[in-house]
Amino acid sequence: MQRLILHFVGWCCFALLAQAESLAADDPGPNRADEPVRKEFSLAAATDFLDAASADWWQSRQCFTCHTNYSYLLVRPGLKKPLPAELNVRQQLEDLVEKRWVEKGPRWDAEVVMSGAILAQHDAATTGNLHPTTRKALDRMWTVQRADGGFNWLKCNWPPMESDDHYGATVALIGVGAAPDQYAGTSQAAAGLSRLKEYLAANPPPTIHHKLMVLWAASYHPGMVSEEQRKAWLDEASQLQRPDGGWNVASLGNWKRDDDSPQDRSTSDGYATGLVTYVLRRSGTSADDARIARAIAWLKANQRESGRWFTRSLFKDNKHYLTHAGTAMALLALTSCGVTE
Repeated sequence: MQRLILHFVGWCCFALLAQAESLAADDPGPNRADEPVRKEFSLAAATDFLDAASADWWQSRQCFTCHTNYSYLLVRPGLKKPLPAELNVRQQLEDLVEKRWVEKGPRWDAEVVMSGAILAQHDAATTGNLHPTTRKALDRMWTVQRADGGFNWLKCNWPPMESDDHYGATVALIGVGAAPDQYAGTSQAAAGLSRLKEYLAANPPPTIHHKLMVLWAASYHPGMVSEEQRKAWLDEASQLQRPDGGWNVASLGNWKRDDDSPQDRSTSDGYATGLVTYVLRRSGTSADDARIARAIAWLKANQRESGRWFTRSLFKDNKHYLTHAGTAMALLALTSCGVTE
């Protein structure tokens, strides 16, 4: 009994610390292409940036987005450091499901899918058990699934995440595949997964970015992609590796800028380098592979002073919020290769 009381008191203190940290969130500053590169790579600096960016995003906007706090919860469990900020963002997402959805309903179907998928991956990376709120979000996901198996996704011209339905289908597959306690084997999930796979079969990935997302999803669903197809898509992505060892996100797709100016397809960035490296790892490629070794070297050499990895917006030269997701993807790549400090 005494141990339980001490555990409860400790948890309450931790929660209060998280709340205090949220209230005192530091503005991480603008995402700038001209921010100097750090003299030495620092996982702690990257963690601090993500903590600050996610806390500031919620404090100023009170919403979840693919490029900031959803991406944050995806990567944060793998980072070594006290995590009151992570607990706070997790609680915000649970409150979204348990309170706002009950009172007002979700803003978009995409919010339902992202919330369930990210909570499931966070559960898998932390407790290893499916939280009741996660199950509630995942179950609700199937209620917004279309007859063709896909989902109505946000199309805000904010690629590569909020621009087409295909992305949402792969996100759902990843989330359900990662969900603990054999959630994917429940009758509701099994039926939904079957429809999702039918949707992807009827809608082949139109770009390399889409192919990488399918490969990420397939890493949880054996047999979804043939070995021949897997190798061909990975080779296609590998051919785009830059001479400096990084990848460039604009080269992974065919997105247009708001002013019709040409995309920068030559500058390596955190998002593309992180994504390709992480998918290579999830697809069974050794961390010693030459492509991955060069990518990790690029990531370590191109971190900015603030701790972030800059990624230029694919739509408008304004806030460059893709940098937040780019930093998360860079850290997923690094930690998947055993870089822990």
